[in-house]
Order: sequence, then C-alpha cells, then structure tokens
Amino acid sequence: MKLEVRRNDGARRYELVSDEGELIGLIDYRVTESTIDLFHAETNPAHGGKGYGSLLVEGALEDIRERGDLTVRPSCPFVADFFGKHPEYADLL
Repeated sequence: MKLEVRRNDGARRYELVSDEGELIGLIDYRVTESTIDLFHAETNPAHGGKGYGSLLVEGALEDIRERGDLTVRPSCPFVADFFGKHPEYADLL
C-alpha cells in the first residue's frame, strides 16, 4: 500500500491517504497570521501501531517547511511529542 500526505485546504487539514483512496489519518489545523496550529491528529484505529501517525506529522511538517512562511504551534499532544523526538524540525516552532 502506498501512502501520500496531502494538504486539504478546504477542510483545513492534512490527510494521510492510501493509493486506494482510504483516509488513514488526519491533522486538523488553523492558520492565524504567520502561525499554523496543528491542534488535532488522529489515525484510523484499524491502522494503529504502524507508525502512520508519525508519517503524517512528518509529511505535514515538510509541507509547512516548503511553504516557508509559517511557524508551527503544536497544540495536539501527539504533534508536540513528535517535535520532542525529532529536533530536526525545531526550526518550525
């Protein structure tokens, strides 16, 4: 199964989607001025324990880094924990 992280601006969330179109996980966000608040993340329980949540956060952060105009507020505990384990993303805070 191939997975893709994509930004869905209409729903204000990042989505982890399989090549079959299944929604594996999501991160809800809100943007205020130059900050993006990643405030809720969840993974489909059927796919838990496979590292998909971390893959989703990494993909979202890479997209935010590429945009280059936002800092991240990790309000979601899972996202905040990811930052603690991955100091290579500290520049986004």
